[in-house]
Amino acid sequence: MKQLILIFAFLLISHPISADALKTQLDLDLDGVMAKVTDWRHYFHENPELSNREFKTQQSIVQALNEMGLETNTDYGITGVTAFIRGQNPGPLIALRADIDALPVTEKLNLPFSSKVKTTYQGNEVGVMHACGHDAHIAVLLGVASFLSKNTDKLNGDILLIFQPAEEGAPEGEEGGAELMLKQGLFDAEKPDAIFGMHVSNAPHGQIWTKPGPFMASAEAYRIVIEGKQTHGSRPWNGVDPIVVASDIVSSLQTIVSRRLNLLDSQAVVTVGIMKAGTRNNIIPASAFLEGTIRTFEDSYADQIRDEIKIIAENIAEAHHAKANVQFKVYGGYPVTVNDEGLVETLSSSLSLAANGDYYEAKVPRTGAEDFSFFAQQVPGLFFYLGVNPPGVEESPTNHSPYFYVDDDALGNGVKAFVNLVDDFSYIYNNQ
Repeated sequence: MKQLILIFAFLLISHPISADALKTQLDLDLDGVMAKVTDWRHYFHENPELSNREFKTQQSIVQALNEMGLETNTDYGITGVTAFIRGQNPGPLIALRADIDALPVTEKLNLPFSSKVKTTYQGNEVGVMHACGHDAHIAVLLGVASFLSKNTDKLNGDILLIFQPAEEGAPEGEEGGAELMLKQGLFDAEKPDAIFGMHVSNAPHGQIWTKPGPFMASAEAYRIVIEGKQTHGSRPWNGVDPIVVASDIVSSLQTIVSRRLNLLDSQAVVTVGIMKAGTRNNIIPASAFLEGTIRTFEDSYADQIRDEIKIIAENIAEAHHAKANVQFKVYGGYPVTVNDEGLVETLSSSLSLAANGDYYEAKVPRTGAEDFSFFAQQVPGLFFYLGVNPPGVEESPTNHSPYFYVDDDALGNGVKAFVNLVDDFSYIYNNQ
């Protein structure tokens, strides 16, 4: 009899918990979880740090996870943090990822927790702000971790928490982000069966959307340095004006998408984001500097765009008796973010439930880019967006704006989305 009791007890322990156990518990615990999420979000918003410089952010994440009883690892990425939550029941290994870096943006929101941080970026003094919402990503994943770590008896399988630095791109000459974490062996010892990630956006309160297949563009930076000949501003014929050359190049770059690519089967964006030249109004400078981005959804289009940029820059410069040096992937580059179609198909109901039905699948991809794409190249991935506008607000400043605003109450749907994905994917995995 004693042996039969032990066998029955073992079966109870080892058999997976049925679906909805975590979701049901979260309904009871959500208010308490969200109080912590809000506090974390405000702290990280007030204390932002740029890519590969998130040292205090890393320390704060480690402290929070340690207080949950989790063992942390800071070996991956320059300032990354990872931790495992081990479920008490068999099941898959699921990775959940949040990015942690801020942007060189001077905040213009007048919040009690607005950022006053300043630093030096590319030789200029700049403000620092979580203008892309990564503070919300950190807080939501910490909230999920707090909940799951207290409910391992209802968790089928294990969770790998990934707090990833440098999503916005490592400083020039450095490695960083998801690519570096993988290069350092993040998935070598235990490879996840799936990975989930989230991004907040200026969209209706609590709304969630995604897209199967290609969801976000590839992205890379290019740089053009024009070498002219310096002279006095009153005698331009004695020099070669690189500002005129740069202006002609910028104008002609706009024809790549509008005139050189076949718009019937290609989608791309070529942007110039930086244009610098000169030190004084009566001096024609010796050089000018351009920097921008290339975004596409097909590698072949990116190859064509690089060729066109090089042809335009070099030939326009030569026509002005100047020289142009063109560089690509100055800070590295991100591949297309591709959502696993099977994951989107089977888990769309999980996201819809989290959004109280305010969920949809986009028809066209977004031209923004994400280095979550590197993770999704290694294991099946699902990346989704969460709207964080205040209730009733349809339009508001977008990500990367100094006025970008996150409504804390909307983040509850982000916590529910992650927990629903974990609960439902584990159930499907165990019953396939």
